[in-house]
Order: sequence, then C-alpha cells, then structure tokens
Amino acid sequence: MSDSDPRLAGLTPKVIATLHAGARALRDGRLPQALTLLDDAHRQAPQHPEPLRYLALAQLQARRPQAAAALLRQALCLAPDDALLHSDLAAALAAGGDVEAALAGWRQAVTLDPALMSAWFNLGRNLQQQGETAGAIAALERACTLAPQALPPRVLLGDALVHAGRFVEAAGHYRAALAVHPACGDAWRGLSNIKTMPLDEADAVALRAQLERADAVASDRIAMLFALGKLEEDRGHHAAALAAFSAANALQKQLTPWSADAFRTYVQQALRLTADLPAPLDPRLGEEVIFIVGLPRSGSTLFEQILASHPEVEGASELPDLGIVIQQESQRRGVPYPHWIAQASAEDWHRLGREYLARTARWRQRRPRQTDKQPDNWKHVGILRAMLPGATIIETRRDPLETAWSCFKQQFYSQPHFANDMADIALYMQGCTHAMQQWRARDPTHIHLHVYEDLLAAPEARIRALLADCGLPFDPACLQFHRAERSVRTASAAQVRQPLRTDTARALAYGLLLEPLLALLQMPPPL
Repeated sequence: MSDSDPRLAGLTPKVIATLHAGARALRDGRLPQALTLLDDAHRQAPQHPEPLRYLALAQLQARRPQAAAALLRQALCLAPDDALLHSDLAAALAAGGDVEAALAGWRQAVTLDPALMSAWFNLGRNLQQQGETAGAIAALERACTLAPQALPPRVLLGDALVHAGRFVEAAGHYRAALAVHPACGDAWRGLSNIKTMPLDEADAVALRAQLERADAVASDRIAMLFALGKLEEDRGHHAAALAAFSAANALQKQLTPWSADAFRTYVQQALRLTADLPAPLDPRLGEEVIFIVGLPRSGSTLFEQILASHPEVEGASELPDLGIVIQQESQRRGVPYPHWIAQASAEDWHRLGREYLARTARWRQRRPRQTDKQPDNWKHVGILRAMLPGATIIETRRDPLETAWSCFKQQFYSQPHFANDMADIALYMQGCTHAMQQWRARDPTHIHLHVYEDLLAAPEARIRALLADCGLPFDPACLQFHRAERSVRTASAAQVRQPLRTDTARALAYGLLLEPLLALLQMPPPL
C-alpha cells in the first residue's frame, strides 16, 4: 500500500498514515495494535471503504469471520462494484463456513475485475476443496496467466490436474514452479507424488543442490528430503532412501511434535464412553453414507475408487464434515470431545447425524449414496451407531509393515502427525486396530473389515463382497475401476487410475534396514 494507491483516494494524509501503521502491525503479527490503529482510521473516515476493509482483515486474522463479514458488507454499501471487497467478503464467508456464498462472492469479484488474480486463485482453491476439479482448473489457469511467476496458483494447478488424472500437464506446472524457485518444496512434493512418473538423475542432482542451500526454509527442506527419499527408493538405493526419509521426519517432528500420551488417553476414553449409547431414534439414518476408515496408506483410495465406479455411489474423497460437526458440538457444549458423549441423548445424536447429512447433501445430488474416505474417522466410529446408525463403515487394512513404511515415507499435510516417528506409527496402528476390533464387535452389521492383500489375491470375489457389505448390487463397472472419470484428491491419485497391480510392496526390499520398525510393530500394544 502506497500513498499513491488509488484505493486511498479521498483520505487525508493523517488517515493514510494511520492506515499504513495499522497495515504494518497486521503484517508483523501485532494484532491488538493493528485493531486499535485500523479502528482509529475508520473512525476518522467512516464513509471510506478502505479503512473498513483493513479493519475487516484484522478481524479475520483474529478469527472473527462474522465481524469481518459485517464490516465488508458495510464497505460494499459504500462501493458496491469494488471487486476486492467482494473477494475479501468471500474469504470471510469461507472462514465462517458458508462456502457456497463464498464461491458466489469470488465469482462476482472476477466478473467485476477479470484481472484480479487473488480472486481467481481463491475461487480455484476452494472449488478444488469442494471436489469441483474442472472448475478449479479453469480458475487456476486464469490465475497463472495473470501472474506467471506466482508459485501458489502454479502448484495448486498442478495438484488439481493430478486429481483429474492429467499427470503430464501437472508435471509441467510443477516444473514451471521450480524454474521460478528451484527449492519450492510443494512443487517437488507434487512431482514425487506422481508415482507413475519417477524422478530422474537430473532431479537427483537438483534436489541435492537445493538441499545444500543454507537459505532453504524448513518446510521446503522437508518436502525435498521426502522427494529425494522416493527417488532413491525407485533407484533401489534403500539405505540412501531411508536416510532421506528419516531426516525429513526428524525435522518435521522437531517442528510439530505428536503426543503419544494424548493418543493413548483418547483411545481409552473413546472406547469406554461409547460402550453404552442410547438407541437411535431412526435406525436407518445415514444409510446413504459409506465411511471408509482405517490407517492412511492402507488401500482406502483403491476401495473408494471401486465403490465410486458403481452407478449408485458418488466418491466424495476425504471429507472434513464429521470432524467439524463433532467439533462444533464440543464448542456448543463447552466440553471437549469425547467427554460429552455420555451427556448426549438420542435426540442429540439424531440432530448431529442430520447436521452431517445436511453438510454432505451436495455429494448425493447425482447419485443416491456417497463415500466419505477420511481415514481418521476411525476415531469416531464408536459414536456412529447412535449418530448415523444406518451408515456402512468399511475398515481397510494392509500388511502392517507395508502400511507403516508407506506412512513413514509419505509427507502428510496435517501436522502434528503420528507418521513422523516409527515408534509413534506402531502405537497408532495398534490403537486403531484395537479400537476398531471392539467397535466392530459392538456393531458387526454395519462395520466390515476389508484387507488390501485379499483384494489383490481375488479381485472379483472381494469386490463382490465389498458391494454386498454396502448393500449394493454387483455392477461390472466396479471391476474396471481404473476407468472411472472422477477427481481423486489423495496421494494415490495416480495408482488408482491403473489396473490392480500385485507389485506394490516396497518394505521387504529394505531387508534388515527396517528391522527396528518390524520389531516395534510386533510389540504388544501399550494401551
């Protein structure tokens, strides 16, 4: 923001100085000071939209999206055709959970100003989060055209193209990002995750050169180490791969430590508190939903792809909605989950189940049923027989060593994460297995175990069993799951677009190098 910015036209030098000071405080993270200064600027010029806009941005940074939206609506009364105000209002609406209104706001912003790159980027990013990959690609392409050197839209466009199965185009955009910033960790992550297009010797040289840079930030260094580990594994250099993966995870765990004690406590509490739940008001509530849960890297994307090939099922991928509904109920009660479980009545569970179904209704507009493939939802399976008693739960499981190793070498977005330490991986896997066994015993009609290796050994028989467990008639399209045209928004996007392969095991090739991990997996669970 400069004094000559046309958005400041009509403001006095004093107000501009106050606005500058508030903007600097906001940029530097001095939020209380920013709020005071920006409120002062607004009071000095109550009929000008720009102080209102900056004050709204400060409220948004303070995690008060409703207050931010109110200020931006006030500003739009003064300047109804201001594209940036519409874009900022959309951001506030999205932060407040009104995604549909936010998307409409960004569309209005780009209509008013087709050159507003930030609005195209936010429109594309949020469309992608909603699974509208074609629209996301179109919006992100516009953003890249407007700002060819900008990294976030370029990398996100690569991600969207991967989800659409357009891997060659995606790789081109990741490499375009690397041409701008050779140490861009997100671009290296994207390239490495296209597992059907391995990195080559030139990439190995480039990665090592970038890892030597003293100015490489930790997030980029972590991503590059994961990419280097994958490259070395593909070349059969297993000791070098293990070293790279170990270095990446050690740095990530140092930045975001995961609490094993908190996890143990959660599993114990969740099992105890879900032992006795009220009978559901409607035993069929949720029968539209198929939850796919379990450990990451256990084949869950493959099982979802098979189900999504069925004409009655929409593949919704990894949805946050169950966790959001639970979190909002915790906030409403002022009691953390799972402690309020025993206080919830049958009416409460029914209400929460309907809230989940309302939040996910758009996934059932084309087809009557949907998947929800959020692996972490296994932590909430214990309450589903009260909250969504008609839902089907598919637990996916894979060879423990292959699962554990695959977790260790995969960079996860969400942190802190159990996969940054081998001992934590073993504990988490044992906790998940222990809890799911008990919950399956309590509700065997709705909770079903499916094993990845069994699917590889007898594909048609296991696909028929999977469909039967979901109450679906057999459809031959499910045998050709790799031909299904849908957005796949996980790290397995490339693999599930290929026929079943029996050569996906990687851990055994490491031999004695993974003996410590195998020993941890064979220990009795400390729960």
